[in-house]
Amino acid sequence: MNILPSPQQLRYLAALADHGHFGRAAAACAVTQSTLSAGIIALERHLATPLLERGAAKRPVFTRAGLEILARAREALAALEAVAETAAATRDPLSGPLRLGVIPTIGPFLLPRLMPALRQSFPRLQLWLREDLTRTLASELEAGRLDLLLLALPVSLPGVEILPLAEDPFLVALPANHRLAAQPAVPAAALAAERMLLLEDGHCLREHALSACRLPGPSHGEGFAATSLHTLAQMVAGGLGVTLLPRLAVAGGVLAGAAVVLRPLEDTPGRVLGLAWRRRSPRAAEFAGLAEVIRKALATATDDDAG
Repeated sequence: MNILPSPQQLRYLAALADHGHFGRAAAACAVTQSTLSAGIIALERHLATPLLERGAAKRPVFTRAGLEILARAREALAALEAVAETAAATRDPLSGPLRLGVIPTIGPFLLPRLMPALRQSFPRLQLWLREDLTRTLASELEAGRLDLLLLALPVSLPGVEILPLAEDPFLVALPANHRLAAQPAVPAAALAAERMLLLEDGHCLREHALSACRLPGPSHGEGFAATSLHTLAQMVAGGLGVTLLPRLAVAGGVLAGAAVVLRPLEDTPGRVLGLAWRRRSPRAAEFAGLAEVIRKALATATDDDAG
């Protein structure tokens, strides 16, 4: 009969991969470095397989078998967490810790409306927030460090369930004296001749904006890219070009202090906001209930005239 590894040994292995350093991994597991090292050595002995290369490298280097076992260890830990989550969800739905990832073009504009609504609807929910780019949040979700993502669609995430919530229309942001400001709405084709200001690579809104206008991306090294929607608004106000802003961000105050004219983008769909979670999450039914509160918060957040 095979000797099974303990959950703690698997946690040590996963922490070492996550932190790339024995000391930091031990701190994350709330044990001493010697305890973590001994736990991994014991795991290697139980499995009769070397998991790490012993050498002069400063960072731990996993063997080929070690990488395969690491992937299995993450799956096993996620399954164990699902057991506890299933029991907790049965006892008291939407209570206790929930780790939510949200992208920067949604979080600052929705959370001020959403958080009070969540506290009122689910007073026992402990919501932990992580704001980052989509690709980073997706990795955190896959690794089990996040439970749920609030992001912009479309996005390709294997092994993930996606629930669309609401459309977030695009508005064209123009300098006050721009020739297109005289039009009640701006056709997407009219933007092909304009200098389009965009967020940096990695922001999904960059690709959504280019797709909405059916424009190619700028060539390497061409133009400037902003790190936030607030910066984009100020660049437009300075006459550097035009951009697309989500209505949610406009209603959330992204134009504060910026002399910018807004016009609807004609005959062009906006981005879709949605929730994403691991396909086999035992909390899927809870997330569907949470979605209704988020939908209402989105509707409230964009009620104000953004045009």
